[in-house]
Amino acid sequence: MFSIKRIWLNRDKKLFQEWSNLLVSNELAVDTQVDYTIGIFNENQLIGTASLYQNIIKCVSVSSDYQGNDLLAKLVTHLLEYLKEQMIFHTFLYTKPESAILFKGLGFEEIIRTDQVVFMEFGQPNFDSFLEILKQNKQSFKTASSIVMNANPFTLGHFYLVEEASKQSEWVYVFVVSEDSSEFSSDERMELVKQGCASLTNVTILPTMTYQVSSATFPSYFLKERAELAVAKTQATLDAKLFKEKIAKALNIKKRFVGDEPYSKVTNVYNEAMKTEFQTDIELIILNRKEVESEIISATKVRKAYEEKNWTKIKKMVPETTYNYLLTRGE
Repeated sequence: MFSIKRIWLNRDKKLFQEWSNLLVSNELAVDTQVDYTIGIFNENQLIGTASLYQNIIKCVSVSSDYQGNDLLAKLVTHLLEYLKEQMIFHTFLYTKPESAILFKGLGFEEIIRTDQVVFMEFGQPNFDSFLEILKQNKQSFKTASSIVMNANPFTLGHFYLVEEASKQSEWVYVFVVSEDSSEFSSDERMELVKQGCASLTNVTILPTMTYQVSSATFPSYFLKERAELAVAKTQATLDAKLFKEKIAKALNIKKRFVGDEPYSKVTNVYNEAMKTEFQTDIELIILNRKEVESEIISATKVRKAYEEKNWTKIKKMVPETTYNYLLTRGE
Protein backbone atom coordinates (compact mmCIF):
# COMPACT_ATOMS: atom_id res chain seq x y z
CA MET A 1 0.00 0.00 0.00
CA PHE A 2 1.39 3.39 -1.02
CA SER A 3 1.07 6.40 1.29
CA ILE A 4 1.63 10.13 0.72
CA LYS A 5 3.35 12.10 3.48
CA ARG A 6 4.84 15.54 3.83
CA ILE A 7 8.64 15.61 3.83
CA TRP A 8 10.58 18.08 5.98
CA LEU A 9 13.84 18.22 4.04
CA ASN A 10 15.68 20.33 6.62
CA ARG A 11 14.87 17.99 9.52
CA ASP A 12 15.93 14.55 8.31
CA LYS A 13 19.37 14.20 6.70
CA LYS A 14 18.79 10.56 5.72
CA LEU A 15 15.49 11.34 4.02
CA PHE A 16 17.01 14.39 2.36
CA GLN A 17 19.67 12.16 0.82
CA GLU A 18 17.03 9.67 -0.38
CA TRP A 19 15.07 12.57 -1.88
CA SER A 20 18.19 13.92 -3.60
CA ASN A 21 19.06 10.48 -4.98
CA LEU A 22 15.55 10.08 -6.36
CA LEU A 23 15.81 13.39 -8.23
CA VAL A 24 19.27 12.58 -9.60
CA SER A 25 18.09 9.14 -10.75
CA ASN A 26 15.69 10.92 -13.10
CA GLU A 27 18.31 13.45 -14.21
CA LEU A 28 16.76 16.30 -12.23
CA ALA A 29 18.67 19.00 -10.37
CA VAL A 30 18.54 18.96 -6.57
CA ASP A 31 16.59 22.20 -6.10
CA THR A 32 16.16 23.14 -2.45
CA GLN A 33 14.22 26.36 -3.14
CA VAL A 34 10.94 24.76 -2.08
CA ASP A 35 8.20 25.58 0.44
CA TYR A 36 6.33 22.28 0.59
CA THR A 37 7.46 18.76 -0.33
CA ILE A 38 5.60 15.47 -0.35
CA GLY A 39 6.71 11.89 -0.87
CA ILE A 40 5.02 8.65 -1.84
CA PHE A 41 6.25 5.75 0.27
CA ASN A 42 6.08 2.00 -0.15
CA GLU A 43 6.23 1.18 3.54
CA ASN A 44 9.40 3.14 4.51
CA GLN A 45 10.87 3.44 1.01
CA LEU A 46 10.59 6.81 -0.77
CA ILE A 47 9.46 5.99 -4.32
CA GLY A 48 8.10 9.34 -5.53
CA THR A 49 8.25 13.03 -4.66
CA ALA A 50 7.02 16.47 -5.71
CA SER A 51 7.47 19.97 -4.30
CA LEU A 52 6.02 23.46 -4.41
CA TYR A 53 7.69 26.84 -4.40
CA GLN A 54 4.91 29.40 -4.11
CA ASN A 55 2.54 28.21 -6.88
CA ILE A 56 5.22 26.42 -8.91
CA ILE A 57 5.34 22.62 -8.98
CA LYS A 58 8.90 21.34 -9.18
CA CYS A 59 11.13 18.36 -8.36
CA VAL A 60 8.57 15.80 -9.53
CA SER A 61 10.24 12.39 -9.63
CA VAL A 62 9.07 8.77 -9.49
CA SER A 63 11.39 5.79 -9.07
CA SER A 64 11.86 3.84 -12.31
CA ASP A 65 10.79 0.67 -10.48
CA TYR A 66 7.34 2.15 -9.80
CA GLN A 67 6.57 4.10 -12.98
CA GLY A 68 3.31 3.00 -14.55
CA ASN A 69 1.50 2.99 -11.19
CA ASP A 70 -0.12 6.40 -11.75
CA LEU A 71 2.05 7.85 -8.98
CA LEU A 72 2.80 11.08 -10.89
CA ALA A 73 -0.93 11.82 -11.09
CA LYS A 74 -1.30 11.15 -7.35
CA LEU A 75 1.56 13.53 -6.54
CA VAL A 76 0.32 16.37 -8.75
CA THR A 77 -3.33 15.96 -7.66
CA HIS A 78 -2.25 16.17 -4.03
CA LEU A 79 -0.34 19.41 -4.67
CA LEU A 80 -3.23 20.95 -6.61
CA GLU A 81 -5.59 20.12 -3.73
CA TYR A 82 -3.13 21.65 -1.26
CA LEU A 83 -2.96 24.84 -3.33
CA LYS A 84 -6.74 24.96 -3.57
CA GLU A 85 -6.91 24.87 0.24
CA GLN A 86 -4.62 27.92 0.20
CA MET A 87 -7.03 29.60 -2.28
CA ILE A 88 -4.45 29.38 -5.08
CA PHE A 89 -5.97 28.33 -8.40
CA HIS A 90 -3.16 29.00 -10.88
CA THR A 91 -0.13 26.74 -11.01
CA PHE A 92 3.08 26.50 -13.06
CA LEU A 93 5.56 23.72 -13.64
CA TYR A 94 8.74 22.95 -15.53
CA THR A 95 9.23 19.52 -17.03
CA LYS A 96 11.47 17.73 -19.48
CA PRO A 97 10.12 17.73 -23.07
CA GLU A 98 9.55 13.97 -23.04
CA SER A 99 7.38 14.27 -19.90
CA ALA A 100 5.15 17.12 -21.09
CA ILE A 101 2.51 14.77 -22.48
CA LEU A 102 2.02 13.25 -19.02
CA PHE A 103 1.23 16.63 -17.49
CA LYS A 104 -0.97 17.57 -20.43
CA GLY A 105 -3.06 14.54 -19.54
CA LEU A 106 -3.50 16.06 -16.07
CA GLY A 107 -4.87 19.32 -17.50
CA PHE A 108 -1.71 21.40 -17.82
CA GLU A 109 -1.28 23.62 -20.88
CA GLU A 110 2.04 24.29 -22.57
CA ILE A 111 3.17 27.92 -22.68
CA ILE A 112 6.61 27.58 -24.26
CA ARG A 113 9.42 25.03 -24.63
CA THR A 114 13.12 24.92 -25.30
CA ASP A 115 15.29 21.92 -26.12
CA GLN A 116 15.78 21.37 -22.39
CA VAL A 117 12.54 22.30 -20.68
CA VAL A 118 8.80 22.83 -21.14
CA PHE A 119 6.98 25.54 -19.18
CA MET A 120 3.33 24.69 -18.43
CA GLU A 121 0.43 26.05 -16.40
CA PHE A 122 -2.87 24.97 -14.89
CA GLY A 123 -5.83 27.16 -13.91
CA GLN A 124 -6.80 30.82 -14.24
CA PRO A 125 -5.94 33.56 -15.02
CA ASN A 126 -3.69 32.01 -17.67
CA PHE A 127 -1.38 33.15 -20.45
CA ASP A 128 -4.34 33.86 -22.72
CA SER A 129 -5.58 36.33 -20.09
CA PHE A 130 -2.19 38.07 -20.22
CA LEU A 131 -2.30 38.21 -24.03
CA GLU A 132 -5.73 39.83 -23.78
CA ILE A 133 -4.24 42.60 -21.61
CA LEU A 134 -1.55 43.13 -24.25
CA LYS A 135 -4.17 43.23 -26.99
CA GLN A 136 -6.15 45.89 -25.13
CA ASN A 137 -3.02 48.06 -24.80
CA LYS A 138 -1.60 47.52 -28.29
CA GLN A 139 -0.85 50.70 -30.26
CA SER A 140 -1.39 50.92 -34.00
CA PHE A 141 2.25 51.01 -35.11
CA LYS A 142 3.98 48.53 -37.38
CA THR A 143 6.98 48.26 -35.07
CA ALA A 144 7.64 48.98 -31.42
CA SER A 145 10.33 48.60 -28.78
CA SER A 146 10.28 47.17 -25.31
CA ILE A 147 12.05 47.35 -21.95
CA VAL A 148 11.59 45.00 -19.01
CA MET A 149 12.64 46.45 -15.66
CA ASN A 150 12.34 45.71 -11.98
CA ALA A 151 12.84 49.40 -11.05
CA ASN A 152 13.51 48.77 -7.38
CA PRO A 153 13.18 51.77 -7.20
CA PHE A 154 12.93 53.78 -10.46
CA THR A 155 16.18 55.72 -11.02
CA LEU A 156 17.59 58.21 -13.52
CA GLY A 157 19.32 55.20 -15.07
CA HIS A 158 15.94 53.62 -15.77
CA PHE A 159 14.62 56.91 -17.12
CA TYR A 160 17.63 57.24 -19.43
CA LEU A 161 16.91 53.77 -20.85
CA VAL A 162 13.24 54.60 -21.48
CA GLU A 163 14.05 58.05 -22.86
CA GLU A 164 16.58 56.64 -25.35
CA ALA A 165 14.13 53.95 -26.45
CA SER A 166 11.46 56.63 -26.83
CA LYS A 167 13.73 58.67 -29.12
CA GLN A 168 14.55 55.66 -31.30
CA SER A 169 11.07 54.11 -31.52
CA GLU A 170 7.57 54.79 -32.71
CA TRP A 171 6.25 53.29 -29.47
CA VAL A 172 7.78 51.78 -26.34
CA TYR A 173 6.23 49.18 -24.06
CA VAL A 174 7.82 49.23 -20.62
CA PHE A 175 7.11 46.06 -18.64
CA VAL A 176 7.50 46.41 -14.88
CA VAL A 177 8.24 43.14 -13.08
CA SER A 178 5.16 42.10 -11.13
CA GLU A 179 7.00 39.69 -8.82
CA ASP A 180 6.88 40.88 -5.20
CA SER A 181 10.40 39.75 -4.29
CA SER A 182 11.93 43.21 -3.96
CA GLU A 183 12.17 45.86 -1.25
CA PHE A 184 9.63 47.98 -3.08
CA SER A 185 6.31 46.32 -3.84
CA SER A 186 4.95 45.72 -7.32
CA ASP A 187 2.38 48.52 -6.87
CA GLU A 188 5.05 50.96 -5.64
CA ARG A 189 7.41 50.20 -8.51
CA MET A 190 4.66 50.39 -11.12
CA GLU A 191 3.53 53.78 -9.84
CA LEU A 192 7.07 55.17 -9.70
CA VAL A 193 7.68 54.12 -13.32
CA LYS A 194 4.41 55.70 -14.43
CA GLN A 195 5.20 58.96 -12.65
CA GLY A 196 8.80 59.00 -13.85
CA CYS A 197 7.83 58.43 -17.50
CA ALA A 198 4.84 60.78 -17.55
CA SER A 199 6.65 63.29 -19.80
CA LEU A 200 7.20 60.69 -22.55
CA THR A 201 4.21 60.58 -24.87
CA ASN A 202 4.96 57.36 -26.75
CA VAL A 203 5.33 54.99 -23.80
CA THR A 204 2.91 52.43 -22.34
CA ILE A 205 3.60 50.94 -18.90
CA LEU A 206 2.50 47.31 -18.44
CA PRO A 207 2.84 44.58 -15.79
CA THR A 208 4.72 41.37 -16.52
CA MET A 209 2.33 39.34 -14.37
CA THR A 210 4.05 35.93 -14.11
CA TYR A 211 5.29 35.74 -17.68
CA GLN A 212 8.52 37.76 -17.66
CA VAL A 213 11.29 37.71 -15.06
CA SER A 214 9.23 35.96 -12.39
CA SER A 215 9.70 33.11 -9.95
CA ALA A 216 7.96 31.00 -12.58
CA THR A 217 9.97 31.95 -15.67
CA PHE A 218 13.28 33.09 -14.21
CA PRO A 219 13.70 32.31 -10.48
CA SER A 220 17.49 32.67 -10.66
CA TYR A 221 17.07 36.38 -11.35
CA PHE A 222 15.99 36.93 -7.75
CA LEU A 223 18.85 34.81 -6.34
CA LYS A 224 21.46 36.96 -8.14
CA GLU A 225 24.95 35.92 -7.01
CA ARG A 226 23.60 32.83 -5.20
CA ALA A 227 22.25 31.42 -8.46
CA GLU A 228 23.92 28.60 -10.34
CA LEU A 229 24.84 30.13 -13.71
CA ALA A 230 24.10 27.00 -15.75
CA VAL A 231 20.58 26.91 -14.30
CA ALA A 232 20.22 30.67 -14.80
CA LYS A 233 21.14 30.23 -18.47
CA THR A 234 18.39 27.63 -19.01
CA GLN A 235 15.82 29.85 -17.31
CA ALA A 236 16.98 33.00 -19.11
CA THR A 237 16.72 31.22 -22.46
CA LEU A 238 13.16 30.16 -21.73
CA ASP A 239 12.24 33.68 -20.58
CA ALA A 240 13.77 35.17 -23.76
CA LYS A 241 12.03 32.66 -26.02
CA LEU A 242 8.66 33.33 -24.39
CA PHE A 243 9.19 37.05 -24.98
CA LYS A 244 10.22 36.58 -28.60
CA GLU A 245 7.63 34.05 -29.70
CA LYS A 246 4.59 35.21 -27.76
CA ILE A 247 4.83 38.69 -26.21
CA ALA A 248 6.83 40.49 -28.92
CA LYS A 249 4.63 39.05 -31.65
CA ALA A 250 1.49 40.24 -29.86
CA LEU A 251 2.77 43.85 -29.79
CA ASN A 252 4.91 43.96 -32.97
CA ILE A 253 8.03 44.50 -30.86
CA LYS A 254 11.19 44.58 -32.97
CA LYS A 255 13.68 46.08 -30.49
CA ARG A 256 14.50 45.33 -26.86
CA PHE A 257 16.52 47.89 -24.90
CA VAL A 258 18.67 46.84 -21.94
CA GLY A 259 21.44 48.41 -19.91
CA ASP A 260 24.87 46.84 -19.74
CA GLU A 261 25.52 45.07 -16.44
CA PRO A 262 28.91 45.51 -14.75
CA TYR A 263 27.75 44.05 -11.43
CA SER A 264 25.47 41.02 -11.86
CA LYS A 265 26.62 37.79 -13.52
CA VAL A 266 23.01 36.58 -13.71
CA THR A 267 21.88 39.71 -15.55
CA ASN A 268 24.80 39.29 -17.93
CA VAL A 269 23.67 35.70 -18.56
CA TYR A 270 20.19 37.08 -19.31
CA ASN A 271 21.54 39.61 -21.81
CA GLU A 272 23.57 36.90 -23.55
CA ALA A 273 20.56 34.55 -23.65
CA MET A 274 18.44 37.27 -25.27
CA LYS A 275 21.14 38.00 -27.84
CA THR A 276 21.34 34.31 -28.76
CA GLU A 277 17.60 33.69 -28.78
CA PHE A 278 16.48 36.86 -30.56
CA GLN A 279 18.90 36.45 -33.50
CA THR A 280 17.58 38.74 -36.28
CA ASP A 281 13.94 38.67 -35.12
CA ILE A 282 14.43 41.26 -32.39
CA GLU A 283 17.28 43.74 -32.20
CA LEU A 284 18.85 43.76 -28.75
CA ILE A 285 20.19 47.23 -27.99
CA ILE A 286 22.56 47.38 -25.02
CA LEU A 287 23.14 50.90 -23.70
CA ASN A 288 25.96 51.96 -21.40
CA ARG A 289 24.73 52.61 -17.90
CA LYS A 290 23.93 56.20 -17.00
CA GLU A 291 26.52 57.89 -14.79
CA VAL A 292 26.39 60.84 -12.44
CA GLU A 293 29.65 62.47 -11.33
CA SER A 294 31.58 59.52 -12.86
CA GLU A 295 29.57 56.99 -10.83
CA ILE A 296 27.24 54.45 -12.44
CA ILE A 297 23.66 54.84 -11.29
CA SER A 298 22.09 51.70 -9.86
CA ALA A 299 18.97 50.86 -7.86
CA THR A 300 21.22 48.91 -5.47
CA LYS A 301 23.13 52.11 -4.62
CA VAL A 302 19.87 54.01 -4.19
CA ARG A 303 18.53 51.37 -1.79
CA LYS A 304 21.74 51.52 0.25
CA ALA A 305 21.61 55.31 0.36
CA TYR A 306 17.95 55.07 1.38
CA GLU A 307 18.87 52.80 4.31
CA GLU A 308 21.54 55.30 5.33
CA LYS A 309 19.20 58.29 4.80
CA ASN A 310 21.77 59.77 2.43
CA TRP A 311 19.34 62.10 0.69
CA THR A 312 22.08 64.02 -1.12
CA LYS A 313 23.21 60.90 -2.96
CA ILE A 314 19.64 59.76 -3.63
CA LYS A 315 18.74 63.13 -5.18
CA LYS A 316 21.58 62.71 -7.73
CA MET A 317 20.41 59.27 -8.81
CA VAL A 318 16.61 59.38 -9.05
CA PRO A 319 13.93 61.51 -10.74
CA GLU A 320 12.16 64.09 -8.64
CA THR A 321 9.05 61.88 -8.50
CA THR A 322 11.02 58.99 -6.97
CA TYR A 323 12.88 61.34 -4.61
CA ASN A 324 9.65 62.84 -3.29
CA TYR A 325 8.14 59.40 -2.79
CA LEU A 326 11.18 58.14 -0.90
CA LEU A 327 11.11 61.20 1.34
CA THR A 328 7.48 60.50 2.23
CA ARG A 329 8.07 56.76 2.58
CA GLY A 330 11.04 57.34 4.85
CA GLU A 331 9.07 59.36 7.40
